[in-house]
Amino acid sequence: MSVPDSPIPRFHLAVPVDDLEAARRFYGGVLGLPQGRSAETWIDWNLHGHQFVTHLAPERARRVHNPVDGHDVPVPHFGLILTVPVFEELAGRLRAAGTEFVIEPYVRFAGQTGEQHTMFLLDPAGNALEFKAFADDSQVFAP
Repeated sequence: MSVPDSPIPRFHLAVPVDDLEAARRFYGGVLGLPQGRSAETWIDWNLHGHQFVTHLAPERARRVHNPVDGHDVPVPHFGLILTVPVFEELAGRLRAAGTEFVIEPYVRFAGQTGEQHTMFLLDPAGNALEFKAFADDSQVFAP
């Protein structure tokens, strides 16, 4: 899953969680991310070659939602743009794990510029994640 020679720079993202063991079960067990280094207050994860870190931080900020294509999208959120087959496999794995979706997997902007498969869910600490896939990769940044 590492992409050190990729022409696209890898990102580093740290998010707050209120329970590291719940984060370990969700990110390692449900999402299947390989775990990297860890300490008493944080865990590194390999998020498809990107460094994603869960930091113990029991305080939570107020959640906001914005309307997009008839759904209330949680802000902030983060995630990955996957291929359609990987998106579908992940959606199946999440459903099998009993995940409660904020927005169920569906095709957003169907038949329009930017058509994409998308789904939103919360991790055990309430961090919003979006996973999406474009059948036509040229639509990722289409105006």
